[in-house]
Amino acid sequence: MRIGFVAGEASGDLLAAPVIAALRQRQLDADFPGIAGDRMIAAGATAWWHVRELSVRGYAEVLRELPRLVRLRHDLRARLQAAQPAAVVGVDSPDFNLRLEMQLRAAGIPTVHYVSPSIWAWRPKRIEKIRRAADRVLLVFPFEQKIYDDAGIAATYVGHPLAGSIPRQGDRAAARQRLGLAVDGPLIALLPGSRRAEVQHIGPPFVEAAARMLRQRPGLRFVLPLAAPGLREWLASALALIGAAADRIVLVDGRSHDCLEAADGVLVASGTATLETALYGKPMVIAYRMPAASYWLMRRMGEVRFVGLPNILAGEALVPELLQDAATGPQLADTLLALLDDRARCQRLRERFAAMHDALFRDTPNLAAEAILATAKR
Repeated sequence: MRIGFVAGEASGDLLAAPVIAALRQRQLDADFPGIAGDRMIAAGATAWWHVRELSVRGYAEVLRELPRLVRLRHDLRARLQAAQPAAVVGVDSPDFNLRLEMQLRAAGIPTVHYVSPSIWAWRPKRIEKIRRAADRVLLVFPFEQKIYDDAGIAATYVGHPLAGSIPRQGDRAAARQRLGLAVDGPLIALLPGSRRAEVQHIGPPFVEAAARMLRQRPGLRFVLPLAAPGLREWLASALALIGAAADRIVLVDGRSHDCLEAADGVLVASGTATLETALYGKPMVIAYRMPAASYWLMRRMGEVRFVGLPNILAGEALVPELLQDAATGPQLADTLLALLDDRARCQRLRERFAAMHDALFRDTPNLAAEAILATAKR
């Protein structure tokens, strides 16, 4: 059996890899071609293109890359149609995948879309596009099931895979030992994003915030996971601007989960990492900055009050969000320190995050694999 997979970014690689592994257990001779990241390749996928080819964020940035992305999608569609897979699974990245899925479905290839677009937050009318694109949608948030049931679109809640991969009770001391850090003392994780464009906008305020916190509390230490090797050189130059304080910020290649498990508090860029932080039960401040044009467009299209997944899932401002002009070094530092000083609030956060973890936990890889095989053309 051949099942195509198309992941558009690092988070899609993380989502798809365990599903491919679960499919392999059922179909030992299966082939999984398409666009894949390193985890998917390790699980058995064949990367016609690497996921890095699609890793573009923000409306202005996408416009610059649009001709290349359109050519890539055309070539991918032609290659998938020639391969005639039993199904094609588009993993998140709806702006790229939904159009591709519509074309493949029209050509008689069953399609599955893994992770519903945020129709409850951005562009609610997109659900009609999903209806045309996907034979089945795999949902990662429980409240989405009613939306699809009401719309008459086949959908299956499979839980969020992060809830299964992140331990219910972390071991902070063991995580620090794995990172080569001292077990004692307060530690803050800085997660400025996985793409260079993200880090360029939010990285300097994060570094400035760390320097300000160190001036107020010299005993603090910081750990910053680098999602891509190329970010080390760029961040090193940003760290040099804060002088001796830079020695208190440890850069780590990858290993963001170890950094979160080790931390007492977190500064995190809006995105999947906010959910990871919540599942580790860590108090956090969510921040985001992007080009002004992109931010203006997103504000006009937004349908919800929050950008961070913990706040969206809770339906309230559980944790602070500082966006655009509010995401300054001083604001980030003062907001996080105030949160960490409020022990009662931190305990309430841990309790809410634990309940969130329970609600999102399912046997996601196997549920997703069963739904894909049920949809596939035999």
